[in-house]
Amino acid sequence: MKYVEIVTDKGNIDTVSAIAEQHDASDFRHGEEGKDGMRAMRLLVADDKLQSVLDSLQKILNSQPSARVAVLPVEIVLPTPTAQERKEEDAAIEAREALYEGVEKNARLDLNFTILVVLSTIVAAIGLIENNVAVVIGAMVIAPLLGPNLAFGLATALGDISLMQKSALTTSVGIVIAVTLSVGIGIFWPFDVSSPELVARTEVGLDSVALALASGAAAALSLTTGLSSVLVGVMVAVALLPPAVALGIMLGLGDVNLAFGAGLLLAINVVCVNLAIKVVFFFKGIRPRTWWEKKKAKRAMVIYILAWIVTLIILVSFIYGRKAFASQ
Repeated sequence: MKYVEIVTDKGNIDTVSAIAEQHDASDFRHGEEGKDGMRAMRLLVADDKLQSVLDSLQKILNSQPSARVAVLPVEIVLPTPTAQERKEEDAAIEAREALYEGVEKNARLDLNFTILVVLSTIVAAIGLIENNVAVVIGAMVIAPLLGPNLAFGLATALGDISLMQKSALTTSVGIVIAVTLSVGIGIFWPFDVSSPELVARTEVGLDSVALALASGAAAALSLTTGLSSVLVGVMVAVALLPPAVALGIMLGLGDVNLAFGAGLLLAINVVCVNLAIKVVFFFKGIRPRTWWEKKKAKRAMVIYILAWIVTLIILVSFIYGRKAFASQ
């Protein structure tokens, strides 16, 4: 359940009341009129009705710029909802606005993101070089590349070009930082390249495709259903950060063959993670509010999904080509 609080002109009481009745709000209240002529109203709404209520309230916001809508969490509701009501709420996805607010922050290219990438790269490099699984997991928990990839998938679903550009830039810069820093580590840090953890990130197969697809799907489901994103962040980091670090280290060592393997793994994982995220958002019905925006976003989503599939097919052909060359 959520409380939706609206501060708007007193003339909108009937409109808000109709919205509450149309969407079966559990409760509707309004307070006294303020000195500015505005009045606070509050609806108690089930999670599965929240998005439709917010979409209806957008009309008030569009016609009255001074109006405000706030969504407040509700910890406990008495009497307890019925089993059917709980089932419907459990199946509800997060509101579009809540999803956007969550991922947009993580798509920002700022000092915090840069520091997280640098720290996670150093931790991952040490773990890979020393063959220390616990240290590698520590780098996975930081998971700085999770946010911008989720943001790109959501931006595609909503047809938000600005967020797409921002998240793509953040992801690209993050990967460049990780690879560049790792190149320096490969050049100036003498070590044995036989570490199983490091070598594993230079080998790519169909199992790598499955891992990345599962990671991306889990990340998107985590975002839409409100599940804990910590474990998902670990899964996505498994698919993205370690191969980027391995690529940089091998480039620093001058081993082009192993660097190519790590780069191929990184490319496969980026494609698969984004493909899975987009497919989940598509089938979860994450759409813009207005019908013309929905039409535009749906067309863009289909185009992006097909583009990622074609790219994945090309990369998989590289996998088989590399194995065939190695067997000769």
